[in-house]
Amino acid sequence: MKKLVSIDLDEKEIRNMCHERINELVKEVDAEKVFWDTTELKKRTCMCWNTIQDKVFFDPRFPKFKVGGKWYFPARETREFLIKWLYEQPKN
Repeated sequence: MKKLVSIDLDEKEIRNMCHERINELVKEVDAEKVFWDTTELKKRTCMCWNTIQDKVFFDPRFPKFKVGGKWYFPARETREFLIKWLYEQPKN
C-alpha cells in the first residue's frame, strides 16, 4: 500500500513554539487585575449594572467591598463566584 501522506516534524521547533505560548499565557495571567470596579465587572460579565444588581449583587456569597464611594470586586474570587452562579441558573 502506498503512503498517502508523509509528515516530518521538527521537534525542536515544536518545543520552541510551546515555550513561546506558555510564556504568553504566563504574562497574561501576571497582567490580570487584582480588583475589578463596576465598569470592569460589567465588561467581564457582559451584563448591565441593573442586571448585576438584580441577579448577583445581593447574593451574600458575592464578594464585594465598598471603599469610600466605590465598589471593588476581587477578580479571582468574583470570577469563581460568577461561574458557580451561572451553573446554578435554571436551564430553559
